[in-house]
This record gives sequence, structure tokens and C-alpha cells, in this order.
Amino acid sequence: MSRSQRLLTLIDLLRRYRYPISGKKLAEQLNISVRTLYRDIATLQEQGANIEGEAGLGYVLRPGFLLPPLMFTEDEIEALVLGARWAQTQTDNGLTESAKTALTKIGAILPTELKDLIDDSSLLVVPNKNTSKDSVDLSLVRQCIRDEKILSIHYLDLKGNQTQRRIWPFALGYFDEVRVLVAWCELRQESRHFRTDRLISCTAIDTRYATPRHALLKRWRATLTTPNGKAATADRN
Repeated sequence: MSRSQRLLTLIDLLRRYRYPISGKKLAEQLNISVRTLYRDIATLQEQGANIEGEAGLGYVLRPGFLLPPLMFTEDEIEALVLGARWAQTQTDNGLTESAKTALTKIGAILPTELKDLIDDSSLLVVPNKNTSKDSVDLSLVRQCIRDEKILSIHYLDLKGNQTQRRIWPFALGYFDEVRVLVAWCELRQESRHFRTDRLISCTAIDTRYATPRHALLKRWRATLTTPNGKAATADRN
């Protein structure tokens, strides 16, 4: 194992523990000496890792550390580029611009010998010309999902009827041709799926919904499979 790979593995190990872990245990997992581990810890701290602790007491990694660019392998860079290019062609305007910015930032910090991987990657994304257009700002929808805020929407259903709903948005699915907002509907008192191209308008309400987003997501996922393990058909409004 190269030293750069060992440092990456050490960071991954530290992230698994919420409480201090002894240097001896870390060294055993990395198959290195305790002295080498102390040098690796010092190197990571110099690179900006907020690792607290000391020899004999144990170490813990505080949140917020970003891996330095030398830690990315060629496959990892290609995966990031491919994902960003997909986001540029298959998501909403806000994410499209964010994907472009992300690629620019990645290119700016990569070592010289890896920069060409961004422009020369042979992994291509083919845009889908049949992708539906949205009439609402999905950036607002995504923000409400993050903040666990209620949305008031005007929606056009499959029969062409307009309805007004108050929903608790907790997921947004990006498919080849449509995007689907998953939310708890106060009117139906259950999770429902709303095609974003049928949203006529939406307004954020400055009120957090009662059930945490992760709980709504877990409950919804449980409905996607039947007792015999087969995928259930998801109904859409």
C-alpha cells in the first residue's frame, strides 16, 4: 500500500469512530507500527485534518475535513466527472450550474498530471431529448427538502384536473424523461408522487413539517417492496 493510499485509509478509519480510538488499534488495522501511525497523524494534521488527541489517549476526527486532491485515484476522478456531466444534462438549471462549478473547482485543485483527465475522459453522457421541462424552480423544492419545510403546490393531475395541496417534500427522483417529487400529502394523508412537469406553481411555507425527513424517507422506502420482496408499483398523481 502506498503512503498516499494509507493516509486515505486512515482518514476513512477515523471517520467510522465518533469517540477517540487508540493509536495501537489504528496501527493494527493498517498493519503498520505505532511510530509510523504517529507520523501519518502528524502529516494529516499538517494538511488540515482536524484530528484531536495524542499518543496514549487516542484520536478522533472532527467533521469538516476534505481530502486533499492527491488522494483521488484516476477511477475516482472519472466517476466524479461522469456524475457532474450527467447532472449538467439531466437535472434542473440550479444543479446544472452547480455541476459546472464543481468540475471547475475539481480541475483547479488537481495535480498537474491529473488535470487532463477532466477534458480527456472517454466516459460520455448522451442527453435525452425527451426529458420533460419544468415550469417551477426546482432549486426552491430542493431547498425545502433540505430544510424540511412545507410546500404549497398547484398540481395538474393525470386527468387534467388542477388541485391545490400542502405537502412535505422529502425526496426528488431524476429519471431519464421525468423528475418525480416524493412527498407526504396532507390531503391524502400518505406519501404521494408528483411529476415536476405537472407542477403549475409552488410556494415555500416557512414552517417545518412534523415528521423528520429521514423518517418519511424510511417509511416510503418500506412501501416500495411487497412482503414477498418484489418491487411494488409506485402510484403517481
